[in-house]
Amino acid sequence: MPPETPPNTTDRFDDDDYPAYTMGRAAEMIGATPGFLRAVGEARLITPLRSEGGHRRYSRYQLRIAARVRELVDGGTPIDAACRIVILEDQLEEALRINDELRRPTADSGGVAGS
Repeated sequence: MPPETPPNTTDRFDDDDYPAYTMGRAAEMIGATPGFLRAVGEARLITPLRSEGGHRRYSRYQLRIAARVRELVDGGTPIDAACRIVILEDQLEEALRINDELRRPTADSGGVAGS
């Protein structure tokens, strides 16, 4: 019988929140430096998990956020302001999602929003 694969091994790499990338690889993926990722972490926009050895590990979700900050910084926005902009963009997206959910008719309301 072949050895069993531990559960969720392949699923982890499909998970946007799984901390799969080292700092060096993460920086390379978004075209930044490790110092840039540390600065984004110091601004508390993302908090990488730490390996048993204390090394930072980043998820794909965190890299998308860091890449957005990098776009803003490359356009001349200071890093602290870029981090704040990304936070506000995220809050706006969440508010719009909630508004959309609340405006959808439910089965109980007979198709009339707000009933």
